[in-house]
Amino acid sequence: MLRINELKLPLDHPEEALEAALLARLGIVKEQLRGFTVFKRSYDARKRSAIILIYALDADVEGEAAVLARLKHDAHVMRSPDTSYKFVAGGEQLQGHDRNKRPVVVGTGPCGLFVALILAQMGLRPLILERGKVVRERTVDTFGFWRKRKLNTESNVQFGEGGAGTFSDGKLYSQIKDPKHYGRKVLTEFVKAGAPEEIMYVSKPHIGTFRLVKMVEQMRENIIALGGEYRFESKVTDIEVEEKNGQRQLRGVVLASGERIETDHLVMAIGHSARDTFEMLYERGVYIEAKPFSIGFRVEHPQSLIDVCRFGPNAGNKILGAADYKLVHHASNGRSVYSFCMCPGGTVVAASSEVGRVVTNGMSQYSRNERNANSAIVVGITPEDYPGHPLAGIAFQRKLEEGAFALGGGTYDAPGQLMGDFVKGRASTEFGSVVPSFKPAVHLTDLSSALPEYAVTAMKEAFPAFDKQIRGYYKEDAVLTGVETRTSSPIRIKRNDADLQSLNTRGLFPAGEGAGYAGGILSAAVDGIRVAEAVALSMAANKL
Repeated sequence: MLRINELKLPLDHPEEALEAALLARLGIVKEQLRGFTVFKRSYDARKRSAIILIYALDADVEGEAAVLARLKHDAHVMRSPDTSYKFVAGGEQLQGHDRNKRPVVVGTGPCGLFVALILAQMGLRPLILERGKVVRERTVDTFGFWRKRKLNTESNVQFGEGGAGTFSDGKLYSQIKDPKHYGRKVLTEFVKAGAPEEIMYVSKPHIGTFRLVKMVEQMRENIIALGGEYRFESKVTDIEVEEKNGQRQLRGVVLASGERIETDHLVMAIGHSARDTFEMLYERGVYIEAKPFSIGFRVEHPQSLIDVCRFGPNAGNKILGAADYKLVHHASNGRSVYSFCMCPGGTVVAASSEVGRVVTNGMSQYSRNERNANSAIVVGITPEDYPGHPLAGIAFQRKLEEGAFALGGGTYDAPGQLMGDFVKGRASTEFGSVVPSFKPAVHLTDLSSALPEYAVTAMKEAFPAFDKQIRGYYKEDAVLTGVETRTSSPIRIKRNDADLQSLNTRGLFPAGEGAGYAGGILSAAVDGIRVAEAVALSMAANKL
């Protein structure tokens, strides 16, 4: 197969034009082309009136070697790389391991899901522990909170099967380096579980909440069929560590029920909001350090405004879909302000997981056809802003979330403000043309006390500056909703680069976003594959 990159065609090109362009690029006739597939499709919208589609194609061609030799000076034509997944262990390598000492995976978000899947596919029968409920019961609890303000602290946007990514835009793209094509394995498994096939080739694939629910269920069934076992509402409250000759070796976990489960291979894929588990691990001597994260607000604009700003006369084109954006501003006080987790045609959602604290997030369905676009606009902070203790970032987040709860009226309504009022330093009293999507409700107020002064100052400078990047972005009645604090984990459970085990506790494999090694569905799933391989190689080496 040959890979042809940078094949450019107009947005409205006819279907047959793609094959014609391929033949022309390769300098062959149609009879030499056995077939081709689209590996990737993106677009260049810098000239809004003449948007260009950019393709990468894989073509099966007669006389491939001769064609490749003739085009050796064309850097965009090459042999297609092998992107198939190769298991690192299995079969004979794992014969003789103690089948009573199963690997245990804690958490069923994207990371834990792929740890469990890969281990199951290698015949290692993982035991999967989830503090929350199965995804459909969790969905009922989450919608119940949004509609009736009834918070279940173990079943919500943050906790339960599918992880926090279930109630998001379902984005499946990342900027991580991926030389082994693990991302391709993730997308392939998602398609097998019911995701649309287009996620294999569009430049910014996404799924949306309702489709994710069905996919998570299908993947659970596959894991169980391969020998895996799930236990829901099974919260890990302690770990057992044996110390011998200066070495710390994990020997088991303890559940809230008091049950002890013996294991020498424990994957902690607990997500960025498992604060009580972070605290438990720290108390048990697991090495943890503070890391940077970001804080800010959700911002809502009419999606139609963003579409026109980004696509001009091509707004509404089916191939382009709802427009997104990416913004950054370096404020005069030294802080960086940027857009995060942009959700085209979506809603702002209540993402609280603790009583008396308000947190926002963004969510879209696959259709992305809701009225508003929303994005977090956040300010980067570092441990220098919350010094002292490795878990100080948690206390910092909680203080902001408690403040948001109070500003919103103490009923889980979110505090909000119009963009123009925020920049001008006055409280908002009524909404304009933008109707907020947050449920239960948005309580208009003054958000200047919702974040530290340095963050407020930087954001007040950033909003008018963003208007230079997207004309119309500084919209007086755009709605800000607070607070966004769960952009990433405030801690890193450090691990060795070689075997991915905790720096000071053998047998403990910190994984995914909660451990500080991923950010988003795809990168978390890829990290899950890497950790599953590390577990399998450890088990193969030790025959455990």
